[in-house]
Amino acid sequence: MSIHPTAIIEPGAELHPSVAVGPYSIIESGAVLGEGCVVESCTRIYGHTRLGCNNRVCHGVTLGAEPQDLGYTPEQAKPLTIGDDNQFREGVNISHGVKSATGTRIGSRNFFMAYSHVGHDCSVGDDNVFANTATLAGHVELAHHVFVSGQVAVHQFCRIGAYVMLGGVSGVPKDVPPYVIASGQRARIIGLNLVGLRRNGFDQARRAHIKAVYKLVLRSGLRLAEALTRAERELPGPDTDAIVAFCRASERGITGFA
Repeated sequence: MSIHPTAIIEPGAELHPSVAVGPYSIIESGAVLGEGCVVESCTRIYGHTRLGCNNRVCHGVTLGAEPQDLGYTPEQAKPLTIGDDNQFREGVNISHGVKSATGTRIGSRNFFMAYSHVGHDCSVGDDNVFANTATLAGHVELAHHVFVSGQVAVHQFCRIGAYVMLGGVSGVPKDVPPYVIASGQRARIIGLNLVGLRRNGFDQARRAHIKAVYKLVLRSGLRLAEALTRAERELPGPDTDAIVAFCRASERGITGFA
């Protein structure tokens, strides 16, 4: 274990012997850091935080901080649970949970650029990218392989589907279904996330199928419930199932096309 002499590791913190901690960092009692984690300078890892293996925590990061909720009291605290192989770049801030038993959850292989923020009780999947200052409010559910561009703000309780790209400086007030690009002050769908789909192995036939599903579901003029039923019947397949299930589970409403 490599611990800089100016770092503060409180009694009760659990660090794997391979963990490295840089100067002036603080790791509170109750925090757990798995094998291969690297904590750089001037970071603070609060006691409700659990990190898996091989996470990199860069300068000035705060993990497991109190939620930015005016009604918060310490006895409400729930955990922040983080998977493996994530990178948290300079100034990232992630709140611990407060209202759900599982707290705030971060998956694996996510890349958080400088000053991005994840609010309390969010659920973030795997292989996502958060550009500089991207922000999730509380209780947001973000799937996997999502690109959240710079200065994006996602409203509390929104859901973001898999393989979505959120365009820069966008405000997201509704659920964004899988496979699309959404952009704008009040974000609207502007097309499929073709680059992201190609990079993740979606061939032309599969992309055309997804496009046909969205043409029926969101651009046919049908009521959503009827369009979803027709999509299941006329365009069956796993991508159809994913879109239909996402839309049927929506409580905030589905983002439409521009």
